[in-house]
Amino acid sequence: MTKLIIAIIVAIGPLASAQAASGDIARGQQDFRACAQCHSLEPNRNMTGPSLAGLWGRKAGSLPSFERYSDALKSSGIIWDERSLDAWLTDPQKMVPDNDMPFQGIRDARVRADLLAFLKEASKPGAPPLLAQQGGMKGMGGMGGMMGGMMGGGRDVNLKNLDSSQHVKAIAYCRDTYRVTTADGKTRAFWERNLRFKTDSSEDGPEKGEPAIMPAGMSGDRASVIFAAPDEFNKMIEAKC
Repeated sequence: MTKLIIAIIVAIGPLASAQAASGDIARGQQDFRACAQCHSLEPNRNMTGPSLAGLWGRKAGSLPSFERYSDALKSSGIIWDERSLDAWLTDPQKMVPDNDMPFQGIRDARVRADLLAFLKEASKPGAPPLLAQQGGMKGMGGMGGMMGGMMGGGRDVNLKNLDSSQHVKAIAYCRDTYRVTTADGKTRAFWERNLRFKTDSSEDGPEKGEPAIMPAGMSGDRASVIFAAPDEFNKMIEAKC
């Protein structure tokens, strides 16, 4: 896997470097608004994804304060620079299969070049706060598919009749991360702001002691755990690192 990733980076390297060099920082600053839904430019201020402060020259999956890296990214051996970031922004899943980033990639080479030009400046240690702040403003422009949102409509699902992938067996909490284990044996990590706890005491709600987990967004990084009653919260959630 590591050899394949290195081969991809080397193959596109010269082109990526040229693109980054010609990128427009002002345009990249506008494009970053889409990224800012999941990534901060403030050191160790992690959101759905890790902080991008000090990104250049950092090994992928290595920020100590971030808890939710995929095993695939941590074992990739990638060092972030113009070459590797251009490949990553083009198609994250092709570059690192089985990574957890809910992002389809940017096909437009100019947009990638602009974004890289901005990120290289804004992620530097001691970057002007105004540059980072403006880049991190929330907005609708830039790259599609990264904006979160709630899915709705129709009758609520009956939470008594779910498959094992939606039946919660355990929830562990460590620093800013929840890890939810379901009856199929799988565990998924969520940033604490992306996991909501709800109750449903109606006839469609879950059985007592058998909470359900349901998707709660378009990006695949948010969910709701629904209990039969609020007194189940403390019984189910365990502080464990």
